[in-house]
Amino acid sequence: MPIKSITIENLNIYTENGRKDSGYIKIEDGKIVAIGDWTTVTNSGDETVISLTNDFHLIPGMIDIHIHGADGADTMDSTSSAIERICKALPKEGTTSFLPTTITQESSSIEKAVETTGNYINDRQKSGQAEPLGIHLEGPFISAKQAGAQPPKHIKEPDIELFKQWNELSNNHIKVVTHAPEIHGGLEFAHYLHEQQIISSIGHSDAKYDDIKNTVKEGSTHVTHLFNGMRGIHHREPGVAGGALLRPELFTEVIVDGIHVCSDMVDFVYQQKTADKMILITDAMRAKGLKDGKYDLGGQEVTVEDGKAYLSDGTLAGSLLKMIDGFKNLISFTGCSIEEAIKMASTNPAKQLNVFDRKGSISEGKDADLVILDQNLDIMLTICRGEIAYQNMEGLV
Repeated sequence: MPIKSITIENLNIYTENGRKDSGYIKIEDGKIVAIGDWTTVTNSGDETVISLTNDFHLIPGMIDIHIHGADGADTMDSTSSAIERICKALPKEGTTSFLPTTITQESSSIEKAVETTGNYINDRQKSGQAEPLGIHLEGPFISAKQAGAQPPKHIKEPDIELFKQWNELSNNHIKVVTHAPEIHGGLEFAHYLHEQQIISSIGHSDAKYDDIKNTVKEGSTHVTHLFNGMRGIHHREPGVAGGALLRPELFTEVIVDGIHVCSDMVDFVYQQKTADKMILITDAMRAKGLKDGKYDLGGQEVTVEDGKAYLSDGTLAGSLLKMIDGFKNLISFTGCSIEEAIKMASTNPAKQLNVFDRKGSISEGKDADLVILDQNLDIMLTICRGEIAYQNMEGLV
């Protein structure tokens, strides 16, 4: 039976209002009900007590808003079992909620993927697993010039009526759409998404800076995997990448694996955007957590070798990154604090998705999505909505 009441005591707790050393936290029925100083904690004897030391850290669960798959499963498999497999795998890396992400494909495949995922969100979710918060539609309304690993033959111009059909099939669970604002109908599409309170994200785009300024006016607030699949910075044309850095309205996703963006450029983005506007993502594909070999991504064969996933022509095809490794890399590459890394991995995505009332920080009344880290920032325990989803330390519970 799931544990209904848990007290975690005597560790560093990174709360919404600052770090509490030697603190405690109480969880009941999936929610955080109390936070305080360890010396004042009282236990009834009915709860599970996890007692630690100040070598350990308690952080909010991480939110991956751009992930295609893990552990052999992919969103485009379009089965409930595939979504559940991802939900079960992600707590091992500290992810407690996420957006299953599609890829450019024929309309029927996208329809099936969003319908299956939307139905799973409505009817099949389980506590004790990572929670899908909605769907990230990556493509097909993108630029063929910046397709990356998105299959070019399925790229379409923005089609509001078609999108309405997909969103209806998803039970209105599409939360982020990656699209290219410069292609025909792109600005109108950005405006429509903004009106519907869906995040318009600039990505797989060959836009110039004037296009970026225009789409920001129409309501775009987000940039998909900065530097990858976009027009880069030129000293006479800032492009998409320059626009992402220049426009304060834009949150910027970054794949912090040291492969998609080198460590020095991650630091550059951190200095320009600050932790307030960066969002850590993995953009991981189904091979995450599995051995090297051949895998599928959107009907394309992907080779996984030495920590990289790539198509036959060498194009990077998603990542194998785990959120906890991206979290550590943020700190290593930029020198940021744990508090700032939490902002980029948990708080910012929760605010973007408008779920900060229940996710993204440690505060009384919020979902008990929590991760215990040791002194090396390795994961010891992950709790999803009040239930232990992963444990990496014998005798901890």
